[in-house]
Amino acid sequence: MAKSKNELWEWTKALIIAVLLAAIIRYFLFAPIVVDGLSMMPTLRDQDRMIVNKFSYQIGEPERFDIIVFHAPEDKDYIKRVIGLPGDKIEYKDDTLYVNGKAYEESYLDEFKEQVVDGPLTEPFTLEEIIGQETVPDGHLFVMGDNRRFSKDSRHIGTVPMEKVLGNTSVIYWPIEDVKIVK
Repeated sequence: MAKSKNELWEWTKALIIAVLLAAIIRYFLFAPIVVDGLSMMPTLRDQDRMIVNKFSYQIGEPERFDIIVFHAPEDKDYIKRVIGLPGDKIEYKDDTLYVNGKAYEESYLDEFKEQVVDGPLTEPFTLEEIIGQETVPDGHLFVMGDNRRFSKDSRHIGTVPMEKVLGNTSVIYWPIEDVKIVK
């Protein structure tokens, strides 16, 4: 009798430890997320399942073109690409991104640019036209979806405060035939 009680207690402890570890890992380090919508096409598809690395920005800052997950104003989590970092001057003209006056190639948009026949993929704008400031404010990011014509991003919701960023994501784990690391 004492042996079975002891064995039950050991299994209970193991289960409690496993649940606590899973909660800590999910809350502080990694969490699953489902892509909801077409705003990151062709890079990410609707219903792709990904892993959010929450630990990544606890030790460093986001880099330009990282794919991040953040709390949006609509009480939803959005997945978008970092285009502008604090202090950057952002401009789009002739379907080309200019950061601080330097043109950047966005190879992840090439597939969609080839398909567009009725104007640019990304309408021209300056950061000042969007947010009323020449540069991305300190502690904020300017983000955009890869499907520029159908993305609700910083052009609509403004810059994203760093404290709203959950982490970056680059691993698709489901559907199984699409498992990959995206850039």
